[in-house]
Amino acid sequence: MTRVRPAGLRTLFFAVAALPAAFAVAPASAEDSATEIHHPMLVTRTGPYATGATGVSSGQQDYFALVNAQGGVGGAQIRWSECEFGYETPRALECYERFRGQWKVVYPNSTPAVVALSERLAADKVAGINPAGNRADATDGATFPYLFPVVANFWAQASSTIRYIAEREGGEDKLKGKKIAFLHLDNAYGRGAIPVLDELSKRFGFEWRSFPLPTPGLEQSAAWVDIARRYRADWAIQWNYGQSCSVPFTEIQKVGFPIDRFIGTLWCGSEEDIAAAGDLAKGYVSASYQGVGTGFPIIQQILEKVYGAGKGALPRERVGTVAYNRGVFTGILIVEAFRNAVRDHGLPLSGEKVLDGLNKVQLTKERLKDLGAEGLVPEIKLSPDYHGGVDAQLFQSWDGERWTTISGWVPPYEDVVWARIKRSVDEYRASVASKN
Repeated sequence: MTRVRPAGLRTLFFAVAALPAAFAVAPASAEDSATEIHHPMLVTRTGPYATGATGVSSGQQDYFALVNAQGGVGGAQIRWSECEFGYETPRALECYERFRGQWKVVYPNSTPAVVALSERLAADKVAGINPAGNRADATDGATFPYLFPVVANFWAQASSTIRYIAEREGGEDKLKGKKIAFLHLDNAYGRGAIPVLDELSKRFGFEWRSFPLPTPGLEQSAAWVDIARRYRADWAIQWNYGQSCSVPFTEIQKVGFPIDRFIGTLWCGSEEDIAAAGDLAKGYVSASYQGVGTGFPIIQQILEKVYGAGKGALPRERVGTVAYNRGVFTGILIVEAFRNAVRDHGLPLSGEKVLDGLNKVQLTKERLKDLGAEGLVPEIKLSPDYHGGVDAQLFQSWDGERWTTISGWVPPYEDVVWARIKRSVDEYRASVASKN
């Protein structure tokens, strides 16, 4: 594994993804062969968003190491190279250029970055994945063939969270007249839930207000005074990331906001997100889309064959955390796409071969059981028309030492989510048509 840091920064602006082009297999990079798959990776190991992001990247790498120990993909070993971008979109674009022609699939773990890359991904016929992120309307693969939310897009997440709050209130009718504060980073990721909050507030009669935080979102004092003392919210939802997820725990103590009525996005639901808060985080609830802990066969295999061989990417105690297991899931997704591509197109791999493989990923219960990942993640079934994203969430509570799942799978309001996807896709297609 190699690590690369981009040298300088350039200001780059790009439009949203182009419409599909005809399928034609492009030549693979000279760095790939019948015995090796080179996989460049965008990573965030520095800065205020590194707390959970390091777990996600390292979980992927440990899964790749396990696959290599088991013989690789079609006999080829996976070799990965890191490019550090610190969750800064201009640096992500520079990283992409540094490895241009070598990408098989791009996963920045950053919605702003994957959206900014969308025009290049389309030009190069490379998939941009961001599970539980990305453009929410990219669930429609026919319109956005190179972008994949994969699981629980932002609109599904917001919808599921409102349903969970309704359950806590005793029914949807009890939402009428309630005030919900939406505390979020003021970027493409943080604003992702807003359209569905608008729709659901009209349906159920609750009031909601946006409290945007300039990135990186570390100064929240004024927002929490507004939420608790001026707006007098009944519930607060945070849609932050990295260190900004832990800031509220000191602030809500100052203003007296009840922690059991404070709900975090799944991106504020890893151990790393709340460790700094200590006992102040007890009772905090967040969403999640995957299992936590080391009790899954796939995690046990990683501990035995990767960490047992001294090749783990993180301290052993971080294995099994929410962020780490999310990384393992993403590693599974990428490797399944590689396997499909090798099966159907052979080695060496290219971005377009892997794109085709990703569209054929079928993580059924049977396949997850074969992989040792049953219960770790929900079933994922992708196709050229459906790039995933309309999924349920779990909710978990922090007891000071560990997460405990406190709900079953809470589904989104699918009619609202699909209607929003259709509306957005129609607007996008009309915009593209007007420029042609």
